[in-house]
Amino acid sequence: MAEQPPPESGQDSLPPVADGDREAPSAEPGIDRSKPPGLGRGDSDREGAPVRRMALGGPWLLILFVVMLMLFWSWQSSPSNHGVTIDYSQFCKELDASNIKAAHFFGEILTGEFRQPPASGTEIQASYAKGTELRFNTIVPSLGVRDASLLDELRRQEPAVKVTAERTSVSVGTQLAMWLVIPAVFVFGFWLLMRRNSDPMSGGGMIGNFAKSPARRFEPSGQVTSFDDVAAMEQAKAELQEVVEFLKNPERFRKLGAEIPKGVLLKGPPGTGKTLLSRATAGEAGVPFFSINGSEFIQMFVGVGASRVRDLFATARDHAPCILFIDEIDAVGRVRGAGFGGGHDEREQTLNQILSEMDGFDQTDAVIVLGATNRADVLDAALLRPGRFDRHITVDRPVRAGREAILKVHCRRVPLSDDVDLEEIAGATVGFSGAALKNLVNEAALSAARGERARVMQEDFTYAHDRVLMGPRREEVLNEHDRRRTAYHEAGHALLAWQLPEVDPVHKVTIIPRGAALGLTQLLPEEELHHFGESRLHSQLIMLLGGRTAEKLVFDEFGAGAEDDLLRATGLARRMVAHWGMSDRVGPVAFRVSSDEPFLGKEYHEQREFSEETSHVIDQEVHLFLENASRRAFELLQESRELLDRLTEALVDREELNGKDLAELLGPPIVAPDQAASSNPPDG
Repeated sequence: MAEQPPPESGQDSLPPVADGDREAPSAEPGIDRSKPPGLGRGDSDREGAPVRRMALGGPWLLILFVVMLMLFWSWQSSPSNHGVTIDYSQFCKELDASNIKAAHFFGEILTGEFRQPPASGTEIQASYAKGTELRFNTIVPSLGVRDASLLDELRRQEPAVKVTAERTSVSVGTQLAMWLVIPAVFVFGFWLLMRRNSDPMSGGGMIGNFAKSPARRFEPSGQVTSFDDVAAMEQAKAELQEVVEFLKNPERFRKLGAEIPKGVLLKGPPGTGKTLLSRATAGEAGVPFFSINGSEFIQMFVGVGASRVRDLFATARDHAPCILFIDEIDAVGRVRGAGFGGGHDEREQTLNQILSEMDGFDQTDAVIVLGATNRADVLDAALLRPGRFDRHITVDRPVRAGREAILKVHCRRVPLSDDVDLEEIAGATVGFSGAALKNLVNEAALSAARGERARVMQEDFTYAHDRVLMGPRREEVLNEHDRRRTAYHEAGHALLAWQLPEVDPVHKVTIIPRGAALGLTQLLPEEELHHFGESRLHSQLIMLLGGRTAEKLVFDEFGAGAEDDLLRATGLARRMVAHWGMSDRVGPVAFRVSSDEPFLGKEYHEQREFSEETSHVIDQEVHLFLENASRRAFELLQESRELLDRLTEALVDREELNGKDLAELLGPPIVAPDQAASSNPPDG
């Protein structure tokens, strides 16, 4: 299978222009981690300000004393605590020996007192030897007739034996104590708990703690995160510099009638550094920084999320000027009214409260809301309008110079060998985000540690690059037929990519199973591309179908291993026809073929903006594109059958080939005329 996926749209392979890696806020050295989480309106972290704590006061001590007293009384009054426990046979033996002084019936439990220590029973004699009174207790078997016979025997020995009894039914007073007094104690305790705060949603008491904002506050310390610690993202840092200047000197803007944006939305792919950039903004401004995730507002109970929003914004006003950072804001800011039955009531109430708080800011409040999301397309329009999130900043993947700067940041504490070239690594990581680059450096360091080397070498970065892009090697042994079939499949991809000038250069071909694939052909672009021409896309289709075509050419049948190639080729051809207007028969029209709304219930069926006849024409054109690509791939491979066999034998023998190995086997790759002209300018 071909490793490099075809472009999803005209802008999907845009050059990365931003950096960053999302790290946990507490991991930054410029953050004071001693601040307690969940700072609410009822708490204060300023010096000298009181902090409300749950104290074990007098009423709670009284309740605890009453409960302990009742437990002690119950234990003392239990008949099983009357002297030594003996079995019923021992009791009958002592009764026959006239050694019983008193007997007291309590249901099936019989307690009493011996006249003298029993003659048998080592445990009983040992207990009485320690000075224990001659008391005992036993269980009377329930045999129906035992009451009359036992009482007759006891009455026969009267007055030597004193017989008493006690009823086991619960009296009216005890029942009143169980049904009235005990519940009254718990009601009184709950009343004391609720009395701690007349408004349970204001931040005190048990319910107040549940409804209080869980935002974490991070104070600037001696080492703060600044824009200098963030590699690349120059445009995004310039946009946020105005926010920093306003927080440092708000009067400079107010005297000219200028208003700073109340909200700044950071949007971009995952791992590009939105969280790091927001923390650097707070570090530059030197103001308190409150961080919360959008999902932390949502709870099972309706109204709790809105209460947490109120508590969060009230706390922010108390500590103004400050920054509120809401990460993954799409968790709470999605379009309202989506879903069966009108949507999610708790989430929508929370979003309404956020809208109200942001639009209700007093102009003197220097509170800036930073939001981060990688799904800006699903946010509610009311959240994005001016007056709330006024400024939208795109944080995209870094370009080559930015990737090199990011690698230098992550390699500060990594001992590098002299053969490591970060510029070369940056050129080989097109499309990597800041988080992916950090993972690359970490995988290289792990590889060096496994090899017990003192420094990280270039080969470690090569291993890490292959592991990140292609996945780890699988411990799987293929038979000779499967290895050769896989080798022909990957050789078909590689040979066509080598001969088609519009396709990205081949970086590596392998038949070693990695991830979910039995073999891989990895293409590596030499530069970031902004646009894709029609000829380049048709060449991509030919390359994607090269694997199955090589199997058909050699084995005279298609294999099942080309499923992913067919899926990607079909998707690319359909976008060429229906989205980009590259079919002469369909014309320059964009047709919607699927829903882009990620909400269940937003659309109950797939809506089409074209007729069934047009859909049939689109399917015919997609089929035509794929048939032409397959036929062209078959022609090229048939013309180069000798090179295909040579490349396959090398793969079977060596299992993995890089670009230099391919150049030795196949000769120099074919380049486009414009590329050849740029690389070899004419004389004069």
